Amino acid sequence: MLAVLSVALMVVDARFTLLKPVRNQMSLVLMQSYWLTDLPGRTWQAVASQFGSRTELIAENEKLKTEALLLQGRLQKLAALTEQNVRLRELLNSSALVNEKVEVAELIGMDPNPFTQRILINKGERDGVFLGQPVLDARGLMGQVVELMPYTARVLLLTDSTHSIPVQVNRNGLRAIASGTGNPERLELRHVADTADIKEGDLLVSSGLGQRFPAGYPVATVKEVIHDPGQPFAVVRAVPTAALNRSRYVLLVFSDSRTPEERAAAAGEAQEAAAPATAPAAGAAAPTGSAPPAAAAPGPTASPGAAAKPAQGARSGSSHPASTPRQSRPAAAPATGAPATGEHR
Repeated sequence: MLAVLSVALMVVDARFTLLKPVRNQMSLVLMQSYWLTDLPGRTWQAVASQFGSRTELIAENEKLKTEALLLQGRLQKLAALTEQNVRLRELLNSSALVNEKVEVAELIGMDPNPFTQRILINKGERDGVFLGQPVLDARGLMGQVVELMPYTARVLLLTDSTHSIPVQVNRNGLRAIASGTGNPERLELRHVADTADIKEGDLLVSSGLGQRFPAGYPVATVKEVIHDPGQPFAVVRAVPTAALNRSRYVLLVFSDSRTPEERAAAAGEAQEAAAPATAPAAGAAAPTGSAPPAAAAPGPTASPGAAAKPAQGARSGSSHPASTPRQSRPAAAPATGAPATGEHR
């Protein structure tokens, strides 16, 4: 009978609205019972919160402070400008260590080809940029300029598969060739002997042997050295020191853009121009280091060979006026040779 009665009440409640007032009244009664049954739990929570341990409260306080700091950092509107300022300061600090003239450029584009590692900067031929110009960031070398436009230039990164740079180990001066792999975070050293003194953590710097990159700039750090007894060369992998895929600002190095032939020709002209200037200096230095005129007279008699040559020339009927200056120049050369050479250098 109770089962039949309950089924009948459910059907009436679902089909009709006759039991709605009854349900409302029953909810008021049941609310009081719910409050009474939940009273022990609420009482326990109140007591636990009042008598909680001091350690838990301190830990919770520290956690809330940390979250508050994180939220304040995220809400700062000048976060991007702050990071940009930090990067510019790093560039200024690194440019103070560069001996050559430098200029700051900004990265404005990247090559969409996944098989090349090239970037586009906002300095071009109108700004004095030239082909092959070294490019670096605050941490090390990035690459070189390979394409010029009036107001922009394209830079080939060190990690491009077609790029190689002569390097040397900063610890012992071991020379090698670092080649790109197409991966922006890896370089490989080619043809390194299996017995070469190179190990993980060595710093690789530019050697300057290619006449393209100045010597002494950081290039990469050795990450892995694999020795295979059956192979004559070791497998050496390195990580570039420059942030190739993160740097926004770069430095253009204006060292000497002349070719090796032009530099050699200019050095020859400088030597020819300096030669006439050194001869009078040697002649002027001779009287300074010589004896007084009164003591210089016995000089020819003290040197028999010097007196014999004029006599022999007089017998043959020919005169050699240049013989005496030739004999006096070697005597003056030791006094003027060291200063002249150091000044030319």
